Amino acid sequence: MKKLTVTGYKAHELGIFQDTHPGVEIIKKALYNQLEIFVQQGLEWIFISGQQGVETWTAEVIWELQENYPELQYAVMTPFLDQEKNWKEPKQEKYQEILQAADFVTSLTNRPYEAPWQFIEKNKWFITHSDALLIVYDDENEGSPKYIKKLAEKYMENHDFELFTIDAYDLQYIAEEIQQAKWDSTFE
Repeated sequence: MKKLTVTGYKAHELGIFQDTHPGVEIIKKALYNQLEIFVQQGLEWIFISGQQGVETWTAEVIWELQENYPELQYAVMTPFLDQEKNWKEPKQEKYQEILQAADFVTSLTNRPYEAPWQFIEKNKWFITHSDALLIVYDDENEGSPKYIKKLAEKYMENHDFELFTIDAYDLQYIAEEIQQAKWDSTFE
């Protein structure tokens, strides 16, 4: 696998409204663990659309990975122009930082938001231009990622494409691992 799309829940779908929320650390650790394996197996490019939540945290994880794997590159492929225009200023600043650090940035429809078709086209592009999808998603807690997941599952019926999921069980395991490490360090 050379090219991977990463997506998942938007922050508000998880009830996360600040980057200091403990769930962010857990999700980023889960992403780091999985992405590092892929990079060691030859992953070269990661695609994100830049939405708030899992994709923002993915960019931050990529920066960490690039310290040890400087060859890893990422592209921000937005569904439409100015997707951040209604976001609060700190989130806009973080988004600009993500865009500036990216190896490639473009808007897939090259126009401002018009309708949901732009999200559908973004999902199609990601599926047809990458080798696999890594999604932070749990089937028991539906949210916006369900659309790209369903598209990926359909695409896999006739194409060589892989779907990797980080679900609630994976996140619970990471949370327990983090808690154990904090507990252990108390007694060192």
